[in-house]
Amino acid sequence: MTQWDRELDATGLACPLPILKCKKLLNQMSSGETVRVLATDPGAPADFADFAQQSGHRLLDSSEAEGVYRFVLEKA
Repeated sequence: MTQWDRELDATGLACPLPILKCKKLLNQMSSGETVRVLATDPGAPADFADFAQQSGHRLLDSSEAEGVYRFVLEKA
């Protein structure tokens, strides 16, 4: 199980809000810190994969259980 430094609950939010909230939180974090994001938007897996690739942050973990997507990102 991947550990994280912070957590962002973006459940119930539609695109692009989960990404925008994650980006805002990452801007407040130090390089190497991690955040776990919870989201329910069906587009979130693709959105977070694209966001990580474009932003340079590392997507350490991506999973789904009972309609909730979980992502762990490490700040670049």
